[in-house]
Amino acid sequence: MLYPTADDWRAAPRRKVLIFGMSGLGKTHLSSLLRASGDWFHYSIDYRIGTRYLGELIADNAKAEAMKVPFLRDLLLSDSIYIGSNITFDNLSPVATWLGKPGDPSLGGLPMAEYAKRQEAFRRAEINALQDTAYFATRAEALYGYPHFICDTGGSICEWVDPEDPNDPLLRQLAEECLLVWIKGDEAHTEELIRRFDKAPKPMAYQPEFLTRAWADYLAEKNITEDAVNPDDFIRWTYAAALSHRQPRYEAMSKWGVTITPADIDALNAPEDFTDLIARHLPAGG
Repeated sequence: MLYPTADDWRAAPRRKVLIFGMSGLGKTHLSSLLRASGDWFHYSIDYRIGTRYLGELIADNAKAEAMKVPFLRDLLLSDSIYIGSNITFDNLSPVATWLGKPGDPSLGGLPMAEYAKRQEAFRRAEINALQDTAYFATRAEALYGYPHFICDTGGSICEWVDPEDPNDPLLRQLAEECLLVWIKGDEAHTEELIRRFDKAPKPMAYQPEFLTRAWADYLAEKNITEDAVNPDDFIRWTYAAALSHRQPRYEAMSKWGVTITPADIDALNAPEDFTDLIARHLPAGG
């Protein structure tokens, strides 16, 4: 690990961490707490995806919808209006809207072929954004003078790595740059995440093999064709299975770093508390 002992962590002039886990357990909350101190640079993977790697696709998708409206079409063709996304750390809706959901077009669904194409574009974008971590860690210090760095990852990071492989190129690259920190939820957290998702289902990124299997199982169970799928129903149906699929992958990734809980995050009041928290989860020095 980048910081083998608690003493190494405390003595480090630069503390660099990468946090991962299920969406909704406090990754962005923790990042915002540290960023607000003025000493931590917050690198958001989802923000980087939306602004750098998918920005043009997201804007083009919005323009394609606008072109269906004669009034807006004329304004676009005459360069009288500009359409772009307003992505922030706290509002990543343009990314989710572009990613979409598969199913009945009349219900806002995408054909599976198009959905799978967007999933693949997102996979490449997320991997690229993760590979940019070292660049942003260096940039944060060289350009802005931030002494510390936190990489706030998306929930799908576990889909693109093989945590059982000690030579996984992406995990090795990340572990050489940052201390990997898993935010581990329990069954109660999982149930709450499912409840929230059932109330307001959102697009998700899936491992290709998992998505193919889930789609085939759903069509068979419901005995329906692709264009009859209710997009929200499919996403709800798949979500719990996706969380179950990801949990052992997160668990395996945790061996590359340390593990904390949402309760640990809730108890933090200042960056110094976070320093102490991580130190408690590292071997003592000496």
